[in-house]
Amino acid sequence: MKARARRFIRLFALSLAAAWLLHATATAQKEKRTRTPAPIMSYHGAQWLERPSRLEEEQPYEVLKYMDLKPGMKVADIGCGSGYYARKMAKQVGPGGVVYGVDIQREMIDLLVQLCESEGITNVRPVLSEEKDPKLPRGEIDWMILADVYHEFQYPEEMLAKMLEALAPGGKVALLEYRAEAFRTASHIKPEHRMTVLDVLSEWHPAGFELYDLQEFLPHQHLFIFHKRPDRD
Repeated sequence: MKARARRFIRLFALSLAAAWLLHATATAQKEKRTRTPAPIMSYHGAQWLERPSRLEEEQPYEVLKYMDLKPGMKVADIGCGSGYYARKMAKQVGPGGVVYGVDIQREMIDLLVQLCESEGITNVRPVLSEEKDPKLPRGEIDWMILADVYHEFQYPEEMLAKMLEALAPGGKVALLEYRAEAFRTASHIKPEHRMTVLDVLSEWHPAGFELYDLQEFLPHQHLFIFHKRPDRD
């Protein structure tokens, strides 16, 4: 019964997402949706990324369990900050795999390197990226994760285009964003750091991504799973 209930919930979420996607596409055809990106969180806030309460608030291990990473995979944590997710993924892909820790702030990259060294992690590759380019190898990344960072992209169209190029065949993207909807909203987060399903789909679908799944089991965040649209292969 539990498995059947989970399948029903997944299908219901996908049907809702499909409806939102149709609405977003129709809206985009009428007028270009505009969104002002949120300010980039400074490296001075890195301690907040490592707060102990994040385990309960965001349930990162449940997210990684859903992603089901395999040893040997090439994965990327885009906008990694201190590497909160990158360091956890490194243990799952093992010494034969690699995690690209991508950030535009040199100070965040330096902190990532320090934390990896202190934890004995050797398979994280730090990548100092640009605002329009994550600097990832083309066609090689099996999984990407963006944890509460996409809304800060100052050039989302350019970044999405480069991310699409970096995906390996069958590759997927896990996108976490705090909810802005009235239902189960993340009201403790500033409005500019939250997104609705419509906000996300209206930007990602035109960029060449297709919604694979939408999970709402987290307390405050949407979990979108995207892959490359078939017409973009």
